[in-house]
Amino acid sequence: MKTLVGAGVLLVVLTACGQPVGAGGSAGAAPSGVYTSESGRDLVTGTTVRLDFTDDGRLVANAGCNTISGAVDTADGALAVADLTTTEMGCAGPLHSQDEWLAAFLGGSPAWRVDGERLVLSGEGAELVFGREKTPPLQGTVWVVDSIREGDMVSSVTERATVEFGADTVTVDTGCNSGSAGYQVSGGTIVFEQLVLTKMACPPGPAAQEQDLVAVLDGEAELAVDGTTITINKNGKGVWLKAG
Repeated sequence: MKTLVGAGVLLVVLTACGQPVGAGGSAGAAPSGVYTSESGRDLVTGTTVRLDFTDDGRLVANAGCNTISGAVDTADGALAVADLTTTEMGCAGPLHSQDEWLAAFLGGSPAWRVDGERLVLSGEGAELVFGREKTPPLQGTVWVVDSIREGDMVSSVTERATVEFGADTVTVDTGCNSGSAGYQVSGGTIVFEQLVLTKMACPPGPAAQEQDLVAVLDGEAELAVDGTTITINKNGKGVWLKAG
């Protein structure tokens, strides 16, 4: 294993040892699109394993903290990922262990098969079942704040916080106060008008969370929609939200 450092992101290159041949896959039925785990392993509470088979032949995986990726080959019924890399953001202990397990599982070239809308991966010690992910609409979906990220640091939320987009108004519950603001979306840019919140006194944890959310949900920011996850980034700070 060797470590590469570049552009402020630490990448760990993991080389798969051996490539077992699985059964059931075929070139015509290769997995594509986005899948989310349904069963096969007890995961950290509130997390899922998400696999994105991109149009340019890569696999991008996430289990709640770091992103794991590499060029993927599905020939001979095995999911072989070349030069598997993972970002190295600070994660709580259980999430860090879960990332290590997922990297090892994918690096072991698990066998795959597609069964209708489900993808089954069979590897050492586990058989994971995934369902095809359906993208919810931006408007009308309750988006739950999953984490707040600044640089390589990830902060979990202390209280449940939500964002819900209407036709031209966004409603926000910060985990302490709540309120709304006008907004407009153009391509990958979202512009928030001033967010007007209630003025309850908040304990230290929710108060800090609210401050971080308000800093991002103010003025112009970058918006990315990726299946059941959206990210809003502004000035190096980002909010990750999942469909509730």
